[in-house]
Amino acid sequence: MSAISENAGPMPPQALTVAPTRFGAMLMKPLEAVSAGLLVLIIGLLLLGVVSRYVFSLPIVWVDEVASFAFLWLAMLGSAIAIDRNEHLRLTLLLNIVPRPVRGPMQAFALLVTATFLAAMLQPAIEYAMEEWYIHTPALGIPNTFRVAAIPFGIATMLVITLVYAVRSSTMPALLGAAAIVAVAGGAFWLLSPALMGLGNLNILIFLVAMVGLCLAATVPIAFCFGIGTVAFLTFTTHVPIFIVVGRMDEGMSSLILLSVPIFVLLGCVLDATGMGKAIVDFLASLLGHVRAGMSYVLLGSLFLVSGISGSKVSDMATVAPALFPEMKRRGYKHKELIALLSTGAAMADTVPPSIVLIVLGSVAGVSIAGLFTSGFVIAMVLLVGLAVLARWRARGESMSGVRCAPLSTIWGTMVIAAPALVLPFLIRSVVGGGIATATEVSTIAVLYAIVIGIVLYGGIGLRKFYDMLVETAALSGAILMILGTALAMAWALTQTGFAQKLALFMTGLPGGWIAFMALTIVVFMLLGCVLEGLPAIVLMAPLMFPIAKSLGINDVHYAMVVVTAMNIGLMTPPIGIGFYLACKIGNVSPDEAMGAVWPYLLALLAGLIVIALVPGFSTFLL
Repeated sequence: MSAISENAGPMPPQALTVAPTRFGAMLMKPLEAVSAGLLVLIIGLLLLGVVSRYVFSLPIVWVDEVASFAFLWLAMLGSAIAIDRNEHLRLTLLLNIVPRPVRGPMQAFALLVTATFLAAMLQPAIEYAMEEWYIHTPALGIPNTFRVAAIPFGIATMLVITLVYAVRSSTMPALLGAAAIVAVAGGAFWLLSPALMGLGNLNILIFLVAMVGLCLAATVPIAFCFGIGTVAFLTFTTHVPIFIVVGRMDEGMSSLILLSVPIFVLLGCVLDATGMGKAIVDFLASLLGHVRAGMSYVLLGSLFLVSGISGSKVSDMATVAPALFPEMKRRGYKHKELIALLSTGAAMADTVPPSIVLIVLGSVAGVSIAGLFTSGFVIAMVLLVGLAVLARWRARGESMSGVRCAPLSTIWGTMVIAAPALVLPFLIRSVVGGGIATATEVSTIAVLYAIVIGIVLYGGIGLRKFYDMLVETAALSGAILMILGTALAMAWALTQTGFAQKLALFMTGLPGGWIAFMALTIVVFMLLGCVLEGLPAIVLMAPLMFPIAKSLGINDVHYAMVVVTAMNIGLMTPPIGIGFYLACKIGNVSPDEAMGAVWPYLLALLAGLIVIALVPGFSTFLL
């Protein structure tokens, strides 16, 4: 995602060039405290459920229900905190290349579009919460309004914060100009509404492609791009009430499977804070650092193993790069080569459990997360071998002067220090893959394990730092879950038009059968990965593509591996892929300098992807 927070783990980097002034402690400090408390409550509840179920064989029926209540409130409050911190995921490629005088009006437009979506959703959200009063929860028997009230509260809070930012960070001419554009566009669509209703699926191109694309280019956060496109589509081209959008958002943000997302985000923060990732890097360096291309192997292997703990590409790259780049530069590695290895290695490792992308994919596409975790290890190994072979060939001129094999005492010492951290990714995969516990249950155990091990062996975490990590986790989780909610609403709108059925007929009729469909899938998800990053692309397209794959006889897990790998290759592909720019920022290297070196590694990943797509056995033989 984006920048690195020195104290609190990963933060999305696609922030505006000039972040607006924070809203103020009067409102945000209580919200941050409540969010941190909700996250602790969720972890505590899930641990209670695990202990009661597996230790005492006495499942507590209300645990999941209370956790679901807290989860939706955490999502909405976290999304508000993300707006306050300017951490919602957005595309800033155009903002960074336009003349500086244009940036202010672009930022004003982005803020007003966001505010327009929130204002349009506020009344329907209130109505939705009131309607839920007549629905009582099965275990506790209380009105569901207490849970879904989080949606109107969060929307209202985000609207206030956004409007205050707009006034504080933009000039009056910029605000008036942006307001005029939004008002004229809205008025024109309203006047043309009768004609638009007769255009049929052409409206998909107008609202869900062109409007969303324009908002993306204008740095509107991705979640609100999907939201404003969906609301405009339903308002001006259908008779469907906006009330439905709130229900789809609730559905997208409330799946119990997604409870593991904030917990694995917190696990990544703990990894950063305790130095567990660095311990793994030090051990691999002592073991392999003396062979030719050894440091490349260490970098790739570290990304593979660290990814299995943190579940975050940002955390992975930020952990590995500072520990290895100085020595690699001393051995003659060029700066651009380091960025190429770092970015493509992070793409390779994204299928290693506990990948948040795999968890979300399993949730929205109905694929077994245990199967995804099992297959993800194998697929990452296939890609790892391809990258390692290329790295060995490119390191044939590496300077090995003065390089010696580390003494056995050093190797043994680093292994002892790294062992508790090395155990964790294999523990997560084996427990979930073996069906012993769910990904959500394992995430809570992994966090508790990492915190205890961190305190005992790695120096611990101060209370203030831990609190900051909780708040940062809430903000990042809120940004992720808001994308999931609005993307699911947009996907629902697409399916209601009959577009999904027409797409299925077209794709199943392609000459070449499932192989042609796989080729088209790779192209589509590489393009989406360039622009949208992983999660929104998956939530938007998975409900459309997976049923088609199943109708062609393609195994769900096999197809999921192709989708995720293609998306990650797109994410790291210049000149648009935002992951590539993140790697450049972490390595402090100009994107222009690194762009040429990354292509051979991307081609190696693409070759591995083609093998994975054509040979289902790589994805399925352990299932």
